[in-house]
Amino acid sequence: MEMYNDLQRYLDHLCDALGHQDRNTGLKDYCQGLMLPIERKSVEPLAAHTDPLHVQAKHQSLHHFVAKSEWSDTAVLDRVRAWVEPALKLEDGCYWIVDDTGHPKQGKHSVGVAHQYCGQLGKTSRCQVAVSLTLASEHGSLPIAYRLYVPKDWVDDAPRRKVTGIPEDITFATKPQIALEQMRAARSAGIVPGVVLADAAYGDETAFRDDITALGLLYAVGIRPMTNVWAPGVEPLPPKAWSGHGRQPERLRRAPGHAPVSVKALAMDRSAMRYRNITWRDGTNTALSSRFACVRIRPAHGAHIAKVLRPEEWLLIEWPDGDKEPSRYWFSTAPAEATIEQLVFVTKMRWRIERDYRELKQEFGLSHYEGRGWRGFHHHATLCVAAYGFLMQHRLMYAPEGTHSDSKKNRVLPKTLALSEDYIPRGRPAYPTPCTRFDAGT
Repeated sequence: MEMYNDLQRYLDHLCDALGHQDRNTGLKDYCQGLMLPIERKSVEPLAAHTDPLHVQAKHQSLHHFVAKSEWSDTAVLDRVRAWVEPALKLEDGCYWIVDDTGHPKQGKHSVGVAHQYCGQLGKTSRCQVAVSLTLASEHGSLPIAYRLYVPKDWVDDAPRRKVTGIPEDITFATKPQIALEQMRAARSAGIVPGVVLADAAYGDETAFRDDITALGLLYAVGIRPMTNVWAPGVEPLPPKAWSGHGRQPERLRRAPGHAPVSVKALAMDRSAMRYRNITWRDGTNTALSSRFACVRIRPAHGAHIAKVLRPEEWLLIEWPDGDKEPSRYWFSTAPAEATIEQLVFVTKMRWRIERDYRELKQEFGLSHYEGRGWRGFHHHATLCVAAYGFLMQHRLMYAPEGTHSDSKKNRVLPKTLALSEDYIPRGRPAYPTPCTRFDAGT
């Protein structure tokens, strides 16, 4: 009962961001429905399990709230963050995790759907992809921004934009550009600054890393094996001597003995790299460890036209024992005095977004929305994060002493309401179905 009362106070807190009292019931019912132990969490099953005696009316009400109602996703997510943030204990270390996630989708009419890489499937398929920014600490994490990536053919298609409600101010932006917009908004909002973590799809882009630095943030981001760097002790030649005619040369030069190398080639040079076994945290069954090496280098992107050398930063390499070659590479602007243990710990903190996405999809139905419009896609995601945020805060505040806050899944509502005996889900045969019940979760 205490947890249920906490939930009601939390939902009242979120309702202050909706702008109108007649939207409050929709938010409360939708969020509570997302917390129920039911298999499918699209609008109709939520309606059926939150008000089984008035399924059609509740379905219409929830559909209008999530697909049509003009409340602000940003305002609600800000309220979620304000509730959860104290429990994250960001003073112990703060991280901003950038990532994207795919939602498999059949057909071609749902907003932003295209044939593109889907991380959930591990292959290229028809899906929607959204970019997120997560606020994390070693204690917990919470997505604080979430936006659909809109492929260029969608951006340029006026009829499809109109049908799906893509706002007029949405122009084409790459995923790294969307992530940077989210980080700029977070900085403007005064959110506690953190070390930016991202995989190689983001980190390998020089402009992305430069813009992070321009925001006054440190980063530890993945890069691809063929990314070029200036190895320790190797630098380009100065510009050519001026002949006295024409423009004075300003570009640095490459030459034998003055050329960059790929991070893979540097990592494979056992005479230059010393690998150590590092343990970074306890896993479910055993401590997580691998072999790592780190070295100070200068990124060499565009060095053939550069006027100045880029600043030094860390190159961190992971080469698991028994593998034929290194498996992962990262750039980091951590201070020069950072230890390899610190670099590994910070870099590996990115695991939290993987956990978040897994639970948001498996426990809160993040991929279950069946509407086609821009507003509904984002409203549903915001409400999933809102439901997840309450669970995260409750885990962190009330986890038994000595246990890990992620050690168990807490259910807010003990069981679903019994469905009416004559309830028939859409698309099913028109004969009575048995009453559905679920045992209490823990």
